[in-house]
Amino acid sequence: MVVAALLELTLALLGGTSVEAEVARMTPREKAAAVVVSGLPAPPGVRNVFVTRSTRHLPRPRGALVFVDQEGGAVRGFAELPPARPASAYSTAAEARAAGRDTGRALRRAGVRVDLAPVLDTPDGPLGSRHFRTQAFGVAFARGLADAGVAACVKHFPGLGSTAVSTDDRPRVDGVVRPHELAGFRAAVRAGAPCVMTSHAFYRTLGSLRASLEPATYRLIRSTGFAGVTITDSLNVVSRPPAYWPTRAARAGADLLLYTHPDHAARAVDALVPLARRGELDEAVARVLRFRREYGAR
Repeated sequence: MVVAALLELTLALLGGTSVEAEVARMTPREKAAAVVVSGLPAPPGVRNVFVTRSTRHLPRPRGALVFVDQEGGAVRGFAELPPARPASAYSTAAEARAAGRDTGRALRRAGVRVDLAPVLDTPDGPLGSRHFRTQAFGVAFARGLADAGVAACVKHFPGLGSTAVSTDDRPRVDGVVRPHELAGFRAAVRAGAPCVMTSHAFYRTLGSLRASLEPATYRLIRSTGFAGVTITDSLNVVSRPPAYWPTRAARAGADLLLYTHPDHAARAVDALVPLARRGELDEAVARVLRFRREYGAR
């Protein structure tokens, strides 16, 4: 006990306690709130927030880590900030990296440290101008964000290139896991991408549920050597997300659960408290805390 206390004191004097010590001190509700990302106004205790054009001016919790969709073109939470051009407009990796760098610098000035971009789905997919001409250009955009100190969150693993429509447009969308599409995500992992967003499509080889709820999806992500945080696509993909989704996603391997609607985020926290009591969230919470520390949120 004395040794542990001295170690914690030493760590504090060096600039902070260890992540493991911080997790050990957290209450179950604090742990549950730590793995939820909410739209504004965020429910009590949730300090990972997602902002949109209509909510970006609302107050943010103290110490918030702020997420935004800032892909380019029409998909920008901050319409006045770069990138003005959509992903499909770039013709070289150098152009894409420069755009990522400019975007990251602008987002940092706006208090945002995580961009839910780039789209790494192959360009034969259904997202139109949101697709880069090659996945390599998307990886370059992610590198540019990193140059500016902003986290890229590459999406939508394992890829929407094989789907007929976007998961935003139809309740059920079926896809196929394709090796050449996975290659782009592996390249992003090698390049140091700190965050991967999972797809809401259904892939028969991963299981019977949406990819974001299937353990096989997260095993596949980790098989690439990825050690960062995983985040679901918005679980408000349906107007009334099923009550079991938060626990299913967390047990499957999601580190962060994204809700654009604060009421559903609050219900997710409630649903996750029992898992937190049993220690089932501890690994995810530790990864999230490291992520928050790296991007300046305490």
